[in-house]
Amino acid sequence: MKLSPETYAAVADRADCLVTEEAMEEALDRLALAITERLAGTDPVVLCVMTGGVIAAGLLLPRLNFQLRLSYVHVNRYHGTTRGGDLDWQYRPAEAVRGEQVLILDDVLDEGLTLEAIARACREDGAAAVHAAVLIEKERPHAYAAEFVGIRVPDRYLFGYGLDYKGYFRNVPGIFAVAEQDR
Repeated sequence: MKLSPETYAAVADRADCLVTEEAMEEALDRLALAITERLAGTDPVVLCVMTGGVIAAGLLLPRLNFQLRLSYVHVNRYHGTTRGGDLDWQYRPAEAVRGEQVLILDDVLDEGLTLEAIARACREDGAAAVHAAVLIEKERPHAYAAEFVGIRVPDRYLFGYGLDYKGYFRNVPGIFAVAEQDR
């Protein structure tokens, strides 16, 4: 669903900034350090979760100064809406993870259902070990815990740094919470 320029501007104006660009850059540095301390020397396959994980991967990978390989997984629950639904697998990289150390990299840990399904699929496909990193973790119970977390925020509908609102705002520098009236 396309947003009109007026709707786009109104949603942006009503949103609350939860994390500034500067704070996100610091979080990325801390996240990279934690991942490096744990995974350097393991030659992991990093699975970027499409589409939100693209921004996180693009900003995090240059900070990881060790040998790694990049692949992706594509599974969707939101389908351009603000409510999660059934998992829809677009691409599952079974051969890429077999016998490998795997680092799943995603934008946000919300309920944890998508991350849990990806981790389970990696183990089913023969991964030697599965780790998970998220740029943002919402403060709420999760079905699956990420080993590496960039920053924690209140449980609200978010956009920016890869997170979207109805397909928009992924490129916004900062983490913003959508106003309740726009949900």
